[in-house]
Amino acid sequence: MSLLRQAVRPSLRLATRRIAPVAVRFNSSAPAAEKAPVDPKISAIVDQISTLTLLETSTLVSELKERLNIPDISFPAAGAAPAAPAAPVEEEVKEVVEEKTIFSIKLESFDAKSKPKIIKEVKGLLGLSLVDSKKFVEAAPKVLKDNVAKEDADKIKATLEGLGAKIVLE
Repeated sequence: MSLLRQAVRPSLRLATRRIAPVAVRFNSSAPAAEKAPVDPKISAIVDQISTLTLLETSTLVSELKERLNIPDISFPAAGAAPAAPAAPVEEEVKEVVEEKTIFSIKLESFDAKSKPKIIKEVKGLLGLSLVDSKKFVEAAPKVLKDNVAKEDADKIKATLEGLGAKIVLE
C-alpha cells in the first residue's frame, strides 16, 4: 500500500501546484506604446470601412474576392479531419441532389382524347369528387402529390403517362 502512495504522491504534487497567471492580449485594445506605427493611408481606409453597414461590408468582401481572385475557404468542424479540395465536395453535393428519394408529382398537360380517363385516375389518387377532379385536371399544370417516395412516384407517373398525361417528377 505504501508503494502505491509513494508512486502517486509525486504526480499529486505536480497536479496541485499553482501556476502564476500570464497576461496575454489577443485583441487590438493594447496600449498605443505597444503598437507599431500605422501608415496614414491604411488608417484612412480602416476608418472608412468601420463606418460601413453589415450589408455594405459583405459586398466589399465579395468585390475584393472577385478582383483579387481569392477563393472561398471552407473551415473544417472542430476535431474533424482536414478538408478535401473544393472540387470533390461540389461533386458530392451534385450526386446527393441526383439521388433524390422524395418527389412532387406534377401534371403538366394531357391529351384531350384521354381526358375522362385521366380525371377518373386523379379522382382515385386524390380522393376527390368527380367535379373537383375535372377542375383539378383542367387547371394543369398542377402538382398532384407532394412528398411521394420514388417507387410510388414512378408507378403513378407510368400509370398517368399510359393514359396520355404528361407528368413531371420534381
